Amino acid sequence: AAGWESLERTLEAMPKDVFLIADAKRGDIGNTARKYAEAFFDRLGFDAVTVAPYMGRDAVTPFLGRPGKWAIVLGVTSNEGALDFQFLEVNGGPDRLFEVVVDQVATWGSSDDTMFVAGATRPEVLAEVRRRVPDHFLLVPGVGAQGGDLGQVMDAGMNQDGGLLINSSRGILYAGTGSDALPAARRAALELQQAMEAVMRVKGVV
Repeated sequence: AAGWESLERTLEAMPKDVFLIADAKRGDIGNTARKYAEAFFDRLGFDAVTVAPYMGRDAVTPFLGRPGKWAIVLGVTSNEGALDFQFLEVNGGPDRLFEVVVDQVATWGSSDDTMFVAGATRPEVLAEVRRRVPDHFLLVPGVGAQGGDLGQVMDAGMNQDGGLLINSSRGILYAGTGSDALPAARRAALELQQAMEAVMRVKGVV
């Protein structure tokens, strides 16, 4: 209860024009998934929720079909453990599990209600996800502390609209310590924003 109340207070402090993502990685059977969707979208007012698709269609579709709301489905992640399952060949190949997931989930919704997580640490894999879902937005973790290169990510993942939500967590949160923590975090966030904008200008997106 204390954690939920803390989350509510945090959301109350957020500017109303900020796009809110609940990085909750929900993934459960249909009725439970519906309750999660109601909690994050209706009660808390999030714009998007990360969703784990391992349990299949009924774990994902309760988050879809809501105007102005998105399910951000785990496609291929940036952690080392991604190699345990996500790159396994399915039915003898050539498609790997993450490719099957992206292809299948894309048929359950559209770019109007579905995004995908695609990690920054393997640009060639990010490019493959983009090839399979050219119009969807991609949430890209792994820039910064995990070693993802911003330029490579934008080259591999951008589409005609930009199409990327690039996330840097530890690189911003732990940019400084003590009294410098907040100013350092602000500087790190602004530097990343400016670097992204520079690439987008070169590519003619803005």
